[in-house]
Amino acid sequence: MDQVRIGIVGLGNMGTGHARHLIQNKVSGAVLTAVCDQSPDRLEWARQELGNQLAVFTNVEDMYASGAIDGVIICTPHYAHPSEAIAAFGHGLHVLTEKPAGVYTKQVRDMNQAAKESGKVFGIMYNQRTQPLYRKVKDLIAEGEIGEIRRTNWIITLWYRAQSYYNSGGWRATWAGEGGGVLINQSPHQLDLWQWVVGMMPIRMRAFCSFGKYRTIEVENEVTAYVEYPSGATGVFITSACETPGTNRLEIIGDRGKIVVEDDRLTLYRSRQSETEFNAAFTGMFGQPEYWKIDIPVGEPRGEHYLITQDWINGILQGTPLLSPGEEGIHGLSLSNAMLMSTWTDDWVDFPLDEDRFYELLQEQIRNSKTARTEEPAGTGPM
Repeated sequence: MDQVRIGIVGLGNMGTGHARHLIQNKVSGAVLTAVCDQSPDRLEWARQELGNQLAVFTNVEDMYASGAIDGVIICTPHYAHPSEAIAAFGHGLHVLTEKPAGVYTKQVRDMNQAAKESGKVFGIMYNQRTQPLYRKVKDLIAEGEIGEIRRTNWIITLWYRAQSYYNSGGWRATWAGEGGGVLINQSPHQLDLWQWVVGMMPIRMRAFCSFGKYRTIEVENEVTAYVEYPSGATGVFITSACETPGTNRLEIIGDRGKIVVEDDRLTLYRSRQSETEFNAAFTGMFGQPEYWKIDIPVGEPRGEHYLITQDWINGILQGTPLLSPGEEGIHGLSLSNAMLMSTWTDDWVDFPLDEDRFYELLQEQIRNSKTARTEEPAGTGPM
């Protein structure tokens, strides 16, 4: 195989963007051959804009079984990602799914198992992993530049959404329609990067979510979470969709310095001596290790979605390891599930997450949701 034939499920905002990248030849070794959507208008748009030679489908199983594609990009509503990926693996297709991996980890674990059994290449659209900024942060930590991590702190409140945004669709910001709010819709990239750059998951969490704060919605739109890591390090994650002006600041403090990311800039504060060594030797009343403030060059921002698609295609054609393996989507989702579960139970949540308990709690929210959708909304309409 020297070219991968791609089908796209869902021609909403994200699916449309991926389709344009493919027909503009931004992804080497890939060709768009089919699309699937339940909307006649979106399919007509595809015929007009993407070419009459494109195969169009209203049923995803028909597209999977058509023989017209080798791999699929899934761009449907959150709940459908795992079931549509599992079906694709069953048809022998490679899969690239949009974030999030799903709404609850129990369904995502089934998806990961299906991917493993299929032997196909499975990726997830965590395009922020392509940013030179965060790749450099990960490298600095892995190389020991700040020593053992002691604290992490991320404030990400750039997701301001007015009431009119939520009013634009009855499924928005509902438990039955989206399965969550700022954690599932706006912050998945940061939740993924948080655990990816530090290289570890916490052992327990206590979180406080506000539901419909300053807005008429069902789901969480302001969150503060505290975590503890196996090493004894701690962390805080704060996010909001009702705060303006917003902030995006990441701090990672280690035994030998700290990293600060803000305004697309990376600053390293490098201590001459580790805090542990200094503390053992220092005999004065006040003092601290000498340190240097270093602005780390990281190159121009990237993060375009097609870079992850290219990485996935390279994995299919060349067997190269993926930057964003689909199986890793469960990590960030575990964090968001734990934040909700801690709030609903008003208690600590341990990792690994009690997936059955979270599923039960989520179903309670779905049953009380104002939308008419079932607990597993289907369909391929716009996101």
